[in-house]
Amino acid sequence: MFQDVYDVIVVGAGHAGSEAAAAAANMGCSTLLVTMSLQNIAQMSCNPAMGGIAKGQIVREIDALGGYSGIVTDKTAIQFKMLNKSKGPAMWSPRAQSDRMRFAEEWRLMLEGTRNLDFYQEMVKGLIIENGEVKGIKTSLGIEIKAKTVVLTNGTFLNGLIHIGEKQFGGGRAGESASYGITEDLVAAGFTVGRMKTGTPPRVDGRSLDYSKMIEQPGDVNPDKFSYLDVTKPLVEQRSCFMTYTSNEVHDLLREGFDRSPMFNGRIKSLGPRYCPSIEDKINRFADKDRHQIFVEPEGWNTVEVYVNGFSTSLPEDVQFKALRSVAGFENVKFFRPGYAIEYDYFPPTQLKHTLETKLVDGLFFAGQINGTTGYEEAAAQGLMAGINAALKVQEKESLILKRNEAYIGVLIDDLITKGTEEPYRMFTSRAEYRTLLRQDNADFRLTPMSHAIGLASDERLRRMEYKQEKSEAFVNFFKETSVTVAETNPILESKESAPISQPDKMFKVFSRPQIELVDILKFEKVQEYIAEHNLDREVIEQAEVQVKYSGYIEKEKNNADKLNRLEDVKIPENFDYDKIKSLSYEAREKMKKIRPVTISQASRISGVTPADVSVLLIHMGR
Repeated sequence: MFQDVYDVIVVGAGHAGSEAAAAAANMGCSTLLVTMSLQNIAQMSCNPAMGGIAKGQIVREIDALGGYSGIVTDKTAIQFKMLNKSKGPAMWSPRAQSDRMRFAEEWRLMLEGTRNLDFYQEMVKGLIIENGEVKGIKTSLGIEIKAKTVVLTNGTFLNGLIHIGEKQFGGGRAGESASYGITEDLVAAGFTVGRMKTGTPPRVDGRSLDYSKMIEQPGDVNPDKFSYLDVTKPLVEQRSCFMTYTSNEVHDLLREGFDRSPMFNGRIKSLGPRYCPSIEDKINRFADKDRHQIFVEPEGWNTVEVYVNGFSTSLPEDVQFKALRSVAGFENVKFFRPGYAIEYDYFPPTQLKHTLETKLVDGLFFAGQINGTTGYEEAAAQGLMAGINAALKVQEKESLILKRNEAYIGVLIDDLITKGTEEPYRMFTSRAEYRTLLRQDNADFRLTPMSHAIGLASDERLRRMEYKQEKSEAFVNFFKETSVTVAETNPILESKESAPISQPDKMFKVFSRPQIELVDILKFEKVQEYIAEHNLDREVIEQAEVQVKYSGYIEKEKNNADKLNRLEDVKIPENFDYDKIKSLSYEAREKMKKIRPVTISQASRISGVTPADVSVLLIHMGR
């Protein structure tokens, strides 16, 4: 029925589990994906979209590393938007609306087409742990399946409890049962456990909405895509989203149900996501606001089901219905299902190494919401890295750890391991100190070579990346080496109210001016001729534009990152005795004993560790 011993067992088939299983199998490991429902692989439990601010960068990084999320999103997208185009390229963030049913179907088909990957549908009730080492899993039928490594990606299922008004019942997601047993085994092994909360809005019948009362939000005129591979072409046809607003009347109707809300009457004690609050939380915290945005998102090409983004709630269903009917365009709304909140177990991520392997149990990895994160993208990124590192451990190879200046994924994992989290963690561009380096357009340059080196990113990916890099660097050199005349340049500069030149100048210098955009540079005949001669595509042209216009910022961040890396190179021995350094502050000593930082750089990022503490450490280590 099963192999004697699998290299990797992945428990849970959400976004984290799917990426973990794909990565381990594609790296040549015998892999088993165990889930309670094979019909719900990679289900979009919340909104039917991938990407967004900072999250879009993560999806492109996953793709650059050889993960599946970008490809699946491109194949099932119904709308694409590049957010923040009015800002600098460090802030540009791709986002796609997906066909929810097709997204899950495509994930399953891609996983079924992956070699070395087996599937099994059943609840995992516990772990086999011997002498501080994971040996496999136990199922609800009493079956024991052996493994060299295990990756837990349980999402919201561990002792999950769903709340709708006064009603509460066990569940990991609407219509699916919770998972019991794993938490208890982990606590017995010495792990600290906590509780978190998340929520989701009602789903409604799009035929009952009046879109004429809403603001249409179409996709980009020239849509892009997520994957660096040409698996699919950019969208030609797209479906629009719509926007409407709540009102004081809506807020008053919602407040009538606050005494029945599990959030306010004490039944929910755990913390929810700060940056994706429920509608009752919003009107309570922002009482001065007389309206809040509601985004109306279609769930697919053919379904009439609609996701009401911005109306996440756990209020009684009658209150939800009454209040939503007072929103413009929702006067005749029909529910598919009410919104709900869910509480679930998570394990504070300071109990992990940067590989996402636990410190307490050898060979056991955690990824996704079990680590206290929120969002498909954050989960998928952790799953990918856990799958990679589980495979590398089995293969007795060096782990892959991404640094903060190499990837948003590196920032995400370092934040979790070093700082921990007591509320659902979400990625933002502001969390990345090197975001000019970590752009969505260059994730392949940053990550594909290192992924190819470990056997995950394909030869095709590497060839495409090298081609793009070669072409864009040559185009940048063309700008540096090509001069333009006063006669051809000044009309363009004057039209942009930029100071004219008095003698011929290098095109690079002209292009670097903040007022001058790509569309202006494309007016030069020399540029048009170069593009035609070298058959440059949009991706190469835009990459060269960023390299020219932001060269100063990029160089500055590279220098800052080099300084950081010097501290990253100063390793702290695994069993270092902090108690013997009496000049360390008490707080620094206690936190470093708990987190066990691997480098001086990581130690410097621990909350409560001061620059003086870092200096003491450096001196003690002969630096």
